Amino acid sequence: MKRNLLSRLRLSGWYYLIGALLLLLGVPLYQLLVLNPSHYSATLSTQGNSHFAFYLAWISTHILQYIIYRILLIAAFALLLTLPFNLFRIIVAQEIIDQQERAQEEQDEEGQDGEDGMPAYAWRGKGFAVLAAWAGLIGLVAYVLGAGIGTIYVIAVSKGVTASTPVPASFTTLYSIFSLISNAAGIGLLALSTLFFGALIARRGRNLWPIIWLLFGYTALAVAALLSGSAVASAGSPGEQAVLTTPAFLLFGLWVLWLGVLLVRLKPE
Repeated sequence: MKRNLLSRLRLSGWYYLIGALLLLLGVPLYQLLVLNPSHYSATLSTQGNSHFAFYLAWISTHILQYIIYRILLIAAFALLLTLPFNLFRIIVAQEIIDQQERAQEEQDEEGQDGEDGMPAYAWRGKGFAVLAAWAGLIGLVAYVLGAGIGTIYVIAVSKGVTASTPVPASFTTLYSIFSLISNAAGIGLLALSTLFFGALIARRGRNLWPIIWLLFGYTALAVAALLSGSAVASAGSPGEQAVLTTPAFLLFGLWVLWLGVLLVRLKPE
């Protein structure tokens, strides 16, 4: 790889490490040490028509704690915005280098020059890599925007609300829309991206990838399965946290941490 690309990938790797640590440690520890003692989990688990009233009432009296929590969660995903296209660049570069080496070997054997010094069909099969990159980017943007705008809206509506205050009908609709944008559409596209990236790495196996990258690709398939399950559940019950969301985010965080370590340890060939 060129040194300027290598430097960018290493720098991005540090961003991914920070984002992963927020997902794995920052958000869970904040929930455990700050939110749970203030009955946040109990409020979320409230059933029936009073669910949103209790939720808004809790936020009204714990605005700072809620804002910090949402900032931690949104920042974790915002730090990963460059991940899809960086992973796309790595996959494409790896495959093109492999094709160039194969073409050079064939030229040496046959004594012929390839067309423009590049192997035929150098970019064949990269369509899924392009789809993976764009799906990942759009998914991350959708999550960050949906969660960010939704947070601002919830805080604005919660001012002065008590558990006995009637919740406007428009709140349920808009809250569900923001939830669908972030937790269903955003996470669903991220799951699709992760699936494609994992499949692209796994299909070439040891012929192209070192074992550590191959395991990384197989892990992506498991991450995609959990993320897609979380997205489907969120789409079915917008506004409520799906059971799979926490394990999906934790496994995704581990996968991102793995990628971050791989990137910061990259060395010129």
